[in-house]
Amino acid sequence: MARSDATEGQVADAVKGNWVDRLAPERTRPYLRLSRADRPIGTWLLLLPCWWGLALASASTGRFGLYDLWIGLGCAIGAFLMRGAGCTWNDITDRNIDASVARTRSRPIPSGQVTARQALAWAVAQSLVSFAILLTFNGAAIFLGILALAPVAIYPFAKRFTWWPQVFLGLAFNWGALLAWTAQTGSLGWPAVILYLAGIAWTLFYDTIYAFQDIEDDALIGVKSTARLFGDSARGWLAGFLAGAAALLALAIVMALSGEGAALLVALGAPLAFALHMGWQMRRLDTLDTARCLTLFRSNRDAGLLVVPFLAAAAAL
Repeated sequence: MARSDATEGQVADAVKGNWVDRLAPERTRPYLRLSRADRPIGTWLLLLPCWWGLALASASTGRFGLYDLWIGLGCAIGAFLMRGAGCTWNDITDRNIDASVARTRSRPIPSGQVTARQALAWAVAQSLVSFAILLTFNGAAIFLGILALAPVAIYPFAKRFTWWPQVFLGLAFNWGALLAWTAQTGSLGWPAVILYLAGIAWTLFYDTIYAFQDIEDDALIGVKSTARLFGDSARGWLAGFLAGAAALLALAIVMALSGEGAALLVALGAPLAFALHMGWQMRRLDTLDTARCLTLFRSNRDAGLLVVPFLAAAAAL
């Protein structure tokens, strides 16, 4: 249950001075912490591929109306809710592991703020509201939204059976590129699939950086990650993910806007800005500095946001 002194419930890697710890009613704080509302970067990383898909689809169709505006807003609300539901599910399945890791033992379940049963009820509630939003989209998008539950359900277990759990995170976190494209155009297209693959490469980049925070604890308890797999070779792998993400983003844009002249030229500024930001992260990266790894991981909100205005500008031409 929630503790009487709310400050004791703060999660170790939460953003300092976040609104949950400062402003949210005390009884709601453990549930908002389960949803990572005190760590908003995950919501951004789930939302941005949705906006990429919507903006690229709009540039491709030459159409952006009130319904498309709702797609963008609905994706934002849904990203908050589904990220919350996914993180809650992750914390339920990982409650014993989290209790053994310094960075995660302060999370609501291992620290005793909520029970696993209460957390499950919270995950279901968030999922149901998100599903209600999904029902406002077209049938093909609804079908894709339901399919998205599979990678979300599998991801928490991936680090137990593969050295590449970041792939499963990428499959889940970038699904919005497929869904938003389909909601805007009415059907799934190859540019959206390539955009999805670009997002997965990006996830491998940023979540490998993130995983270096826990590399020692993960080794002790036997949890797998790309950070542990790559070790001293991480920089080479990260450079490959950077190049792959930028190249696939450029390919998706060319496939969607081939023959569009000025719109294509403007849109191709997106992979350039995207790659430059990731290159900046590479130059600052020190895998032994956990605080810097967290800072660089969080900076990927800006990397993903850099893509949006270029695609939006292309859609406006």
